[in-house]
Amino acid sequence: MDFLASASGGELGTFALGLVMAGVVGGLVAGMLGVGGGIVIVPVLYHVLALMGVDPDVRMHIAVGTSLATIIPTSFSSARSHNAKGAVDWELLRRWVVPMVVGVLIGSALAGIARGQWLALFFALVAMPVAVQLAFFAEHKRIADHLPTGLGGLLMPAAIGGVSTMMGIGGGTVGVPTMTLCGYPIHRAVGTASAFGAIIAVPGTIGAMIAGWHASHLPPYSIGYVNLLGFLLIAPASYLVAPFGAQIAHLTDVKRLRMLFAFFIAVTAARMLYDALT
Repeated sequence: MDFLASASGGELGTFALGLVMAGVVGGLVAGMLGVGGGIVIVPVLYHVLALMGVDPDVRMHIAVGTSLATIIPTSFSSARSHNAKGAVDWELLRRWVVPMVVGVLIGSALAGIARGQWLALFFALVAMPVAVQLAFFAEHKRIADHLPTGLGGLLMPAAIGGVSTMMGIGGGTVGVPTMTLCGYPIHRAVGTASAFGAIIAVPGTIGAMIAGWHASHLPPYSIGYVNLLGFLLIAPASYLVAPFGAQIAHLTDVKRLRMLFAFFIAVTAARMLYDALT
C-alpha cells in the first residue's frame, strides 16, 4: 500500500515525528543502558507502520530490517564514546566476532522465512524477560563468576547474534544481562556490547535486504525489508544522541531510568504479543 501517496500532510508529519522520536530515544538507550536502541525502535516502527496501513505480512519484517540498518551508525557512535572511556573489551570482541556473525547469518535466514506473526511473537517473548531483568535484577546478580569458555564460549555469542538479528536489535539487549549474570562488570559489559551492534547490524541489514528483495506489499522507498525513509529519519537522530547516553551511563545512577524503560518495553511487548496471538 502506497501510504505515503494516500496520507495527508498531518499524517505524514506524525509519521516523521514518530520516527525521529524513536531515533532519539533509541540512541539514548543504546548509549546509556547498553540494551540497544532496537528494543525501542522495533515496536515503535511496528505500530507506526500499522497505523499507516502497511500489510501485516511484511510489517514486522520491515520493522526488524529497518531497525538493524539504523543500528549501524548508532553502534559506531556509541562504541567510540565507550572506547574513549576504556570500557570496550577488544580481546573479548576478537574471540566472539566469528561465532557472533555465524549466529547473525542463522538468525537472518530464520527471520527471512518466518511469518510476520511469528517474528512479533518471538520479539515479545524475548522482550518480556528483558523488561523483568531491567526492573528487578541488579547488576551484581550472577549465576557464574566468569564468562564461559570452550563450546559455551562459542554458543553464547552465536546465540546473542542470532536472537538479536531476529529481533532487529543491536546485541546489548541480550548481551549485557547475559554477560553481567556471568560476573562481567556492568560498565565493561555496556561498553563492549555497544560494539556488538556493528557486528550484528551490518550482515543483518544485508540479510534483510536480500530476504525481502522479491517481497510484495512493501512500502515505497524500501530495499527488501529495509525502508530507506525510516532509516533516514531514525539513524541521524540515534547517531547524534548516542554519545550523550554514554556520558549519562558513566555519570549517574540509572536505576530509575531502568525502571522506566522496563515499563515501556513491557507495555510495547504486551501489545505486540496481543497482535501476534489475535
